[in-house]
Order: sequence, then structure tokens, then C-alpha cells
Amino acid sequence: MTLEHARHRLDDVIHAPVRFSIVAALASVDQADFASVRDTVEVSDSVLSKQATALEQAGYVKIKKGYVGKRPRTWLSLTKEGRAAFDNHLAALREIAGA
Repeated sequence: MTLEHARHRLDDVIHAPVRFSIVAALASVDQADFASVRDTVEVSDSVLSKQATALEQAGYVKIKKGYVGKRPRTWLSLTKEGRAAFDNHLAALREIAGA
């Protein structure tokens, strides 16, 4: 019988520290505005933009652009796939930490 170590179930897309922090920040909300995520994760606009785009390309984050009055705004939210990937990643981390 072959047992697989939990590290094999870690998601390479989410595992990067900034992307992990973004997904974690979005996991507890329906959506968050760009500035709130940036401030929570403590990164620059350009870093958040690059990492959010990588998460969007993986299908984990939805990026929605719009306006509040005449001011442009960007909102981020986890997709269903993103929530599942985050939950699976956390479960693997907990298993590793508990082993």
C-alpha cells in the first residue's frame, strides 16, 4: 500500500506566500475591494495586481472592474474552484502540521 504525503496535495498556485494571503483574505468575504485586499496583505498595487491576475488565470479569483460614482474600482472574489482549492490546501497544511 502506497501512502501519499500531504505535501503532494499542496496547491502550487496558492502556496506562494502573497497568493496564499490574498486567497485567505478573500475566503471570509463574498468580495473585497482592491485597496482593502492590498492593505490587508500589505503589498503594493503592482504586486497585488500581478498575483491576483495569476490567481484569476488559475480560475481561483474573479476580478470585477466598475465604478463607484465616477471613480474606477476593482473588486476581487474567490470562485467556487478557488474556495475548494483553498480548503484542500489548508487541509493538507493541517495534516502536515499535525503529523
